[in-house]
Amino acid sequence: MRVGRVISVFVSLLIVGGGAFGAWMIRSEVPDRLTGKPMLAASEEEGSKSLKDIIFETQKLVVMIETDSGNQGSGFLYNEEGDLITNAHVVSGASEVSIKTADARELKGQVIGISSQTDIAVVRVPELKGLKPLPLFRGGKAEVGDEVIAVGSPLGFQNTVTTGIISGRGRSFEIEPYLYSDLYQISAPIAPGNSGGPLVSKKTGEVIGINSAGYEQGSIGFSMPIGNVIQLAEEWSAEPMAELPVLEQSDDSAAPGDAAAIDEMAGYLVTHFYDSLNNADYVYAYSLLGGNWKEGTTYEKFREGYIGTRNVVVDDLHVSASTDDGATVIAVISADERKNGQYILSKYQVTYEVGYENDQLKLIRGKGKVIK
Repeated sequence: MRVGRVISVFVSLLIVGGGAFGAWMIRSEVPDRLTGKPMLAASEEEGSKSLKDIIFETQKLVVMIETDSGNQGSGFLYNEEGDLITNAHVVSGASEVSIKTADARELKGQVIGISSQTDIAVVRVPELKGLKPLPLFRGGKAEVGDEVIAVGSPLGFQNTVTTGIISGRGRSFEIEPYLYSDLYQISAPIAPGNSGGPLVSKKTGEVIGINSAGYEQGSIGFSMPIGNVIQLAEEWSAEPMAELPVLEQSDDSAAPGDAAAIDEMAGYLVTHFYDSLNNADYVYAYSLLGGNWKEGTTYEKFREGYIGTRNVVVDDLHVSASTDDGATVIAVISADERKNGQYILSKYQVTYEVGYENDQLKLIRGKGKVIK
C-alpha cells in the first residue's frame, strides 16, 4: 500500500487500487433493527431520474481493471470508441490489461494514453465500441454540499456503490510521481479498488470526477474533477500514444498478513456495511456475512431485521488491537428505528472482531449494547 506526503492538513494518503474484502454486521446482543430500508427520495424536479435509476445506469458502464502485476482498480466508459478513463497508478507498468464488465464479460484492453505527472490513463476496449457512454459534467465545478455517488470495485467487490457529499474543494497534495491538485474532498467511503471509478452527481447522473485517493480508513476520499483532465483523455483517444512512458508500478494491494492494511480496511469495513444497508442492498450485505453467522441467520431473517430502520449514522469509530491477521473495531452508531408507528432515535455501541476467511476480510464476531 502506498503512502505519500500530504501538503496542507493531511499527513498521509492511501492511493486506492486493489485487494479483496468483505464485511458483516454484528448481531450478538444488538437488536435486529439497527439499519434498514433507506428513504431513497427522488428529486422533486419533474422528469428527473430516481437514485436507483442513476445507480443502475452508472453501474452498467463501470468496469474492474486488473494487470498482470496484480494491480486492481476501476474505470468507466466515457466515449463511443470503447475508451475507459481510469487512474494511471491502476495501469502503471502495463500496456495490456484485463477488463471485467458489469455483465461478467472478461475482455482485454489496451492502454492508449497515460500521464507521468497527472494520475490519469485511458484504456481502449474494442468490444465496448458503440455503447453509449456515461454523461460527463462539463459545466464547471461541483459545489460543497452536492450529493454524490462513488462507484467502483473496492477490494475486488465489483460495482460497489457508496454515497456522500462534496465536503471540500481545491485540495492539493503530492504522492510521487503524481501531483494532485484542485481535488474534490468527498465523504463517500472509498477503498483500494475504487481508483479510477466515477464520482457521479446524485441529482443528474453525470460524472463529475475520478476517484483517486482515500485517507483515514476510507472515511475521506479525493476525486479529480473531470473537467480538469477530460481534454488530455480526449487527445489520447484521438491520437493514441505511440510509446507509453515507463512508470513506477504501484503496490496498492491489501493482502492478508499485512497488519497496516487490516488497520486501514477494518474501519472501512464497518462504514461500507452500513452504507450498503442504507442503500437497501440487503443481498450484497448478506453476502458479506462471516461463516459462523451465516450458518445461524437466513437471508429472510436478516432482511426482515432491517426493514423497520430508516437510517444509520456512524458517529464514532476506533480501530485497535491490531494483529497480523485481525483487528478490533469499536463504533458508536445512531439509528432511526420505527417503534409504535413512529421513528425513534436510538444509539448503540458495537464491538467487532475483524479477520480473514478464505482470504477475504470479514466481521468474525462481536457484541453491542444500547447507549441510554
